[in-house]
Amino acid sequence: MVSTSYPSDLSDWRGLFIRHLSDALARRDDLGVRLWAPPGETHSKIRAAATPDESDWLAELMRKGGIAHLLRSSGPNGLLHAARLLRFLRSTYQRNRDIDVHHINWLQNALPLPADTTPALITVLGTDMQLLRLPFMRTLLRRSLRRRRVAVCPNAEWMVPELTRAFGDLATIRFVPFGIDPGWFALERSFQNEPRPKWLAVTRLTRAKLGPLFEWCAPLFHDQRRELHLFGPMQEQVDVPQWVHYHGPASPAQLMNDWFPQAHGLITLSQHAEGRPQVMLEAMAAGLPIIASRLPAHENIVFHDETGWLCDKDQDVGAAFARFETPEPNLRAGHAARTWAAREIGTWDDCAARYTAIYRQLLEGRCK
Repeated sequence: MVSTSYPSDLSDWRGLFIRHLSDALARRDDLGVRLWAPPGETHSKIRAAATPDESDWLAELMRKGGIAHLLRSSGPNGLLHAARLLRFLRSTYQRNRDIDVHHINWLQNALPLPADTTPALITVLGTDMQLLRLPFMRTLLRRSLRRRRVAVCPNAEWMVPELTRAFGDLATIRFVPFGIDPGWFALERSFQNEPRPKWLAVTRLTRAKLGPLFEWCAPLFHDQRRELHLFGPMQEQVDVPQWVHYHGPASPAQLMNDWFPQAHGLITLSQHAEGRPQVMLEAMAAGLPIIASRLPAHENIVFHDETGWLCDKDQDVGAAFARFETPEPNLRAGHAARTWAAREIGTWDDCAARYTAIYRQLLEGRCK
C-alpha cells in the first residue's frame, strides 16, 4: 500500500483514514501489508516499505501540507516535489516486485508503476478528479494501467461515470466506501441541555472548503442566539469573523468526546471538489444532522429533510436551523443518518473486507 498522507499518531487528523484502513487490513489473518507512507504509528503486523531517506522526505512533505497543497500553492516548487515523489515511488515499486497486489491511494501515485503485470487497486478521492483535467494526464495514467489487471475504486459514487469514460476499457471501476470508526456509532448526544444551539464546521480553512459559510451564516449568528464552532488547520490566509468560535485543528478524540455530543449538527458549505468527506460520515454515524451545500459529493449522503438539509442559497441555511433546532426533528434526522451510515458504510473492518474481496478478484482474473 502506498500513500502520501499518514498521521503521526491518533491525535493527528492528517491522513487518519489511511491509518484506519491499513490497521483494518493488518488485522485480517489472510493478508500481509507493506506500507509506504509518511512515518507514524502503525499496526504491529505492518511492514514499513519506505527507506530512511524516503521516510524523512515524506515526513517533510507532511510538514509542508502535503503534495496537493504544494501543487496548488507553490508553483514550480510544487512541481519539483511532485517529480521527486514520482521518482521515489518508481524506486519503491521496483524493489517490491514480489508483492501480489499494489494498493495505491490517489491516482497520481499510479503514474510511475513499472511495466509489469502486477495487479493494482487504486483508490480515487475528490482531488483526483481535478488531476484528470490536466493536459495529457489521462494518457499518462492509461499507459501505467495497461498490461495489468486494475480495479479503480472511487470512494464516492458520483465519480464512477467520469472514471468509466476515462478508464473503463482498461480497468474495473467500482465504488468502494471507506469505513467509520466504531466509536462514532456509540456516541451519545446531549445537545438538548445546551442553552444555545451549537453548530460545528470541521474543515481545512481554504476559500473553496469554506465556501459562503461566513457570508450566509453571519446574519443568523450575529444576535448570539446560536454558536458556530469552527475546527481545522489554516491552509490559506482567511479572515475569520469575530462571531465565529475558531479553535484551530482538533483531533478526532476531541471532536468525539467534547464537541459532537453537545452539537445540534454539522454544517459545510464547501465548494471544493469533494470526494466523500470523512467528517460528514463520522457526523452521521454520531447521529448529527448535516447542513450542506448542494454538491454531488453531498447529495449522495445528505438526503434533504431526512438526514440533513441541502442548501442552494443563504435562505436555505435559516430554514435548516428552523428545522433542526427543534429537538424532535433533530433527533429523527440524526437517527436516520446513523442508520444509513451503519447500513451503507459500516466500520473500517467492513471496508477492509470490501477491499480484500477485490484483491482476490484481481488475482483470480475477475477484474480487467
